[in-house]
Amino acid sequence: MRPHLAAVVALCMTLGTALSTAPALAVDGAAINVNVNMARILRINASAATVIVGNPGIADVTIQDPQTLILTGKSYGQTNLIVLDSVGNPIADTMIEVVQMQAGVTTVYQGLARTSLACAPVCQNIIMMGDDPGFSGQAVASSSLVEAMGN
Repeated sequence: MRPHLAAVVALCMTLGTALSTAPALAVDGAAINVNVNMARILRINASAATVIVGNPGIADVTIQDPQTLILTGKSYGQTNLIVLDSVGNPIADTMIEVVQMQAGVTTVYQGLARTSLACAPVCQNIIMMGDDPGFSGQAVASSSLVEAMGN
């Protein structure tokens, strides 16, 4: 194992105006967690030139600046993240796990149809993978209508 992998990445997650620091990048099998449809900021100690995501359908990583990466959860599941410097040397190689947001989310089942609501403090429709397609389609149409009215 490369010695520089043990403490290369410090994770920061922005929640409102609070900024909390997560543990350094784990090389003992622990994954970096991110909620689906949410983003996390990854700060690294070395300059990244290339990021590689094993399955870009699960997560996306972009380089904000050489020492700041933005990790976005796209779909549930696990994949890996590899970060390389400008000469192709590995800076980090770790697992990413994309999970469903738990806090403030209420799931409603009507027979086989599932819908999700964000209830903090008032319940409003949200789109989650696995929700009823009719419900999700109505939520997307509604948000598109509101966006079109703003333009």
